[in-house]
Amino acid sequence: MFNGIIFNQALVTKINKKKNGIDLFLKSNLNLKKKNIGISICCDGVCLTLVSLKNKILNFYLSNETLIRSKFRNVNIGDQVNLELPLKYGNDISGHIAQGHVDTVASVNKILKKGNSYIYDFKINKNYKKDIIEKASILINGVSLTISKITKSGFQTWIIPHTIKLTNLSKLKKKDLVNIEIDILSKYVKKYINEKK
Repeated sequence: MFNGIIFNQALVTKINKKKNGIDLFLKSNLNLKKKNIGISICCDGVCLTLVSLKNKILNFYLSNETLIRSKFRNVNIGDQVNLELPLKYGNDISGHIAQGHVDTVASVNKILKKGNSYIYDFKINKNYKKDIIEKASILINGVSLTISKITKSGFQTWIIPHTIKLTNLSKLKKKDLVNIEIDILSKYVKKYINEKK
C-alpha cells in the first residue's frame, strides 16, 4: 500500500531488454540496505519488487504485462522516476490509499499556468474515463492528486508548486505519457452496483 506522497526521485541508468520484459536500473538516494531486497517500491505509480541493490543502484524486473499497461514501455536512460516506499503501520496518510496497480496511461493534452499553480489537462482512453469522478483522487506517476474537472477527452487536475518541485511532473510536456491508477474505492463501488443490477 502507498499514499501517493512523493519525497524521492531516481534516475534511470540502465535498461536490459529481455524476451518477456526488462531489467530496470535506477540510481537513488533512498536509505536502503541488502535486507530490503524483496520489498515493494512504487516507481512512477507502479508497484515493483526490488530485485537487487548495489552502490545506490536499485534493480527491478518489469514483465511485459507491466510494460503494456504503463509508460515504462517507452522508458529511456536519463528519465526521472518518482519513488515511494510502502506504508508502515502508524504512517500518516496525506494522500489516498493506492496499490501501485496501474490501470492505464494518459497523455498530456495541455498545461496551463494559473498564478503559482498549474492546470494539467490529460487525455485518457474512453474505457477508463467512465471510471473517473470529479473531486475523486487519482494517482498520476505515483502522485496523489484530485480530479478538478472532467473534460470531453479526459480530465484536469491542479498541481501546486510544492508538488511540482518534488516530483517529475515538472518535466512533463504535451503528448507525454503518465501512469494512471484510478481510485480503488470507486472501482469497488462500481463493481458492487453492477453486480446488483
